[in-house]
Amino acid sequence: MRAFPGRVRVLAACDVDPGRESFVDDAEANRMMARTMRAPWTLQVSRPKDIRKEKIMSCLTRRSFLKGAAAAALSGPYVVGSSALGADGSTPPSERIGTGHIGFRGQGGGHLRSCQRNPDTQVVGLCDVDYSVLKGGEESTNKTYAEASKSGKYKGAFATRDFRELLARPDLDAIVIATPDHWHACITVAACKAGKDVYCEKPMSLTVADGRAMVDAVNRYGRVFQCGSQQRSDSRFRFGCELVRNGRIGRLERIEVGIPGNNKTCGPSWEAEPVPAELDYNMWLGPAPWAPYHHQRCHYQFRFILDYSGGQVTNWGAHHLDIAQWGNGTDETGPVQIEGNGAFPKTGLFTTATKVDFTCTYANGVRLRCATGGSGTKFIGTDGWVFVKRGHISAEPASILAEKIGPGEIQLYRPHGSHVGDWLYNIRTRGKGAAHAEIGHRSSSICHLGNTAMRIGRKAKYDPATETFPGDQQANALLARAPRSPWPLY
Repeated sequence: MRAFPGRVRVLAACDVDPGRESFVDDAEANRMMARTMRAPWTLQVSRPKDIRKEKIMSCLTRRSFLKGAAAAALSGPYVVGSSALGADGSTPPSERIGTGHIGFRGQGGGHLRSCQRNPDTQVVGLCDVDYSVLKGGEESTNKTYAEASKSGKYKGAFATRDFRELLARPDLDAIVIATPDHWHACITVAACKAGKDVYCEKPMSLTVADGRAMVDAVNRYGRVFQCGSQQRSDSRFRFGCELVRNGRIGRLERIEVGIPGNNKTCGPSWEAEPVPAELDYNMWLGPAPWAPYHHQRCHYQFRFILDYSGGQVTNWGAHHLDIAQWGNGTDETGPVQIEGNGAFPKTGLFTTATKVDFTCTYANGVRLRCATGGSGTKFIGTDGWVFVKRGHISAEPASILAEKIGPGEIQLYRPHGSHVGDWLYNIRTRGKGAAHAEIGHRSSSICHLGNTAMRIGRKAKYDPATETFPGDQQANALLARAPRSPWPLY
């Protein structure tokens, strides 16, 4: 029924189209469904972003440009090759995922080379605070694309020492973060706000609070996040955890994680050194406390200083403790008690534990111990055990290694290609990957809790729901850190 305005209200039957939210063939009634706004005000309706549609429209815009360029070639000397339009079966530029890489001297360099060679990605930007590293990445990218082009020329990689300039680029879809740990949260949150998907190297965070802020940002802005815990994409680790989760070793009682000792050392004393001309040291420090420059403070060795990382606990421990979480079925929770007794240096530049030994107790009764020595994760149950490390899996009884995980049993996540490839797949499908944000956060949290236990040197009760130590001020003080100005908290 409808009502017409005026002194007399007349009721009349009319047809409504619920899909279009309008009256069928009734202009007078439809005029009452909306109002024109007085200038200069405009009507703008804010709706949740449809990421897939957003990506498609972006592709259509760039595809229109390519078609225009192809048409222009008919009347001029400039020619767009068939490969650029995807005619040879390759992915056209309009469909490639534009990636930006922040930090690529170590592990990040491997990710950069992988994306350079991947036909589904286009490296559009690079960022590193060390100019020599930045220049090398820029030259490598331009050379790779030049060699792949028919003209043999390419000069299109954007390079900067400020990640904010990279995030501002409209052709950037996703970023790869391989910076020191103290930068992970700040860059991830900024990237999510800018509408970029994120691959972040492990450990995901520097503190428990940092990790939670990263998860919240990923969820709030609808981004696809993958933590660089690549053992999740290894079939041996997956199978080992499936054996445990499906009761092949009986009821799980204990988990033993071994991690290597420190592979770098420093002298008993150190002195400040001149900052190299190629390094933006203030930007390298970022949200971390100010400290005089020393060459052992930066690049790989940063991980042995608590201001920037957590030593071998967050280096190798981030990998093997992640597998412990997977096999224990605690991907979205954590322990209820921690205790530890580590050894820490009393002199020199390095401050992380030189000898690791801590234990986590879970609500299901499982006790997880992480200690210096060896490398890998061993699950011990009432009826046997499973041990898994890179390139190796063993068990007792050994016969369970020949068993198949049936269709009615727990089947753990299988990645789509490599670990980075799985991330790229989920960027297109908007799914969750092998090591999504909550997984990465909870596994990194075990590292932080372990370091906390060793630093306070006693037992502490932990609430994995609130991610706090109830009534324990000393332990809670180690769950977060205030950033150096002008960097925001999150």
